[in-house]
Amino acid sequence: AEENRSVSISGKMMSTSVGRRLSQVAVRSLHTRRKVKNPVALPQALLANLPTKKVDPVPETPEDPSAYQRTPVTSAHAIDTTKGQISTQDSVAVSPSGSVVHGIYGDLGADADGVPLEYLALLRMAAEGAAGVRAITKGAPGTVLVFGASQANGFAAVQLAAAAGHAVVGVVGAEHSFSEDMLEYVKAMIPEPGTAVSEEYAIAKKNFADLIHGVSTGEEGLSCYSSEEQLEEFKANYLAYVEKYPETLPAAVDPSKMKFVGMEKDKDQFRANMEAYLAQFPPGAPPVDQQQLDAYFTVEQYEVFRNKFWEQTTSVISGDESHFFSPPHIIKDLMKEPEKVDKTVYDTSHPKVPYSFTHMSPFYAEGTQAAAGGTIQGAIISVTPNLEVAAKAVDAAKTLREKAEALQFLTNAQKSAFSAACSVVAQAKKAGAPVVTVGGKLPGLDAVEATDADVKDALSAMAIQDDGTTKLDYFIQAYRAGDFSFYADYAVHRATEALAGPRQIVVTK
Repeated sequence: AEENRSVSISGKMMSTSVGRRLSQVAVRSLHTRRKVKNPVALPQALLANLPTKKVDPVPETPEDPSAYQRTPVTSAHAIDTTKGQISTQDSVAVSPSGSVVHGIYGDLGADADGVPLEYLALLRMAAEGAAGVRAITKGAPGTVLVFGASQANGFAAVQLAAAAGHAVVGVVGAEHSFSEDMLEYVKAMIPEPGTAVSEEYAIAKKNFADLIHGVSTGEEGLSCYSSEEQLEEFKANYLAYVEKYPETLPAAVDPSKMKFVGMEKDKDQFRANMEAYLAQFPPGAPPVDQQQLDAYFTVEQYEVFRNKFWEQTTSVISGDESHFFSPPHIIKDLMKEPEKVDKTVYDTSHPKVPYSFTHMSPFYAEGTQAAAGGTIQGAIISVTPNLEVAAKAVDAAKTLREKAEALQFLTNAQKSAFSAACSVVAQAKKAGAPVVTVGGKLPGLDAVEATDADVKDALSAMAIQDDGTTKLDYFIQAYRAGDFSFYADYAVHRATEALAGPRQIVVTK
C-alpha cells in the first residue's frame, strides 16, 4: 500500500508523460484488481490506512419508452395434433389468486409448486406414463419394455420406471428415430443394463429378442472359446497363410503384384525397382508339416508366440525395428526349440483390468460382469397415430389372407410401427407379463387411465428439487404467443408437419 501511494504521489509531481502514465497505471491497477488478499489476515494498523475510493451513486437509468415490454406468461398449452389447434384441455393457467389450474385436473394446489409451467401443459401425458408403470410393475424391480419411448407419455414411462429401479428397454418410434441425438438422449436417461433402440432395430425380431434376453438375464450372448479351440483356429489360419505365401516367393505378396503388365520399354525399370518394392513386405513362410505342428506347437507355445508380439509392439513404438521379425519363422523356431511361458506378462493374482487377455487362464475383472435387469415386468405401448391405424386395419380383417392384404395397403410407416410394437408385445407375452396401452386403445390390449395418484406422482417427478434435478424431464420448444400472437399458428404448423421433430411443442400466453 505504501509503495502504491508513493508511486501515486510521484506521478502527480512528475510533469513528463512517462510519469503521468506510471501514475495512471498504478491507480488503475489498484481499483480494478479482481483478486485481493484476505483482509482478515492483514495487520489492523495496515487495514486502517488502506486507500479507499469514493464514487458517486450510479443514477437510475430511465426506461426507454420505445423498448418492448414482454407480457408476463400466465398460461401454457400443448398442441392438439388431431384437431390442428392449441389444446384447451392439455393446458394450464395461473388464476388471479395465484393458484395453478389445469384444463383437465382443475386446481393443482401445492403439488404444482416447483414445476415449470411448460411441464404442466404435459401433465396428462406424464400421468399416463405413471399409470402405465403402476399397472405392470409389482414387487421387486425387473425389466420394463416401452414402445414409443420418445412420445410424451412413453418418455415419462421410461424415466419413471428407471427412477423406480427397473431396467428399461425403450423403442423409439419412426417419428423420432431419424434423430440420432434424440435416440442417444433416451438411451442416456436409462441406466444400465437398460438401453434404447430404434423402431427399425425392433423389427428384426431375433435380434430384439436376444437383446431383451441379455438385458433381463445379464447374459451377453458371447460364446467363450477354450484355449484348445483358439489354438486349432490359429493353426488353420497359419496353414492357410503358408499355402498362400510359400517360401518360394520372394516376399509374402500376391503373385499378381510381381507380374509386369506395362509397356516393353518400362520392363527393365520395373525389374530394377522390384527388389526395393518387395523389401517392404515380410518374407514367405517356410514349409511346415501338419503332424509336427499338432505335436510340437502346444497351447503353451502359442502363449509364448503371443507374448513375442508384446516385444515387437514395444520395438515398433520405440522405433527399434532393426531385428528380424517374421511370425511364420517364429513358429518354426518354437517347434524346434520350445520356450517357457513368461507368466509375469499376465498377472492374474488380483482382480483388475489387464492390459491384455490370456487364453490359458482367462478371468473377468471385478465390475466388468453384466448386471441382470430381472424378470420382464411387462410392456407399455404408447399409441401413436401410425400404430393405431395399422392395428385397427389388421383387427378388422377376419382371415389370415385378409390381414395380409390389409398390411399390404398400409404405408411403410404404419407397417413399421405395427411390426415393432408386435415385437415388444411378443416378448412380454412370452414371459407371461402384462401389456398395457397409454394414450389410446388398441384391439386386444388393455388400456390404462391415469388416476389422481398417478397425477400426484407425475407432479412430484416433474418438480425441480433443491439441487436442480428432477425425476422427469422433457425436451420442450416453447412459443411465446403472449408476445406475438401468430406464434400460436406457427407452433400448430410445426407440430402437425411431417417429421415434426422430437421436442414437445408448447405455446405460452
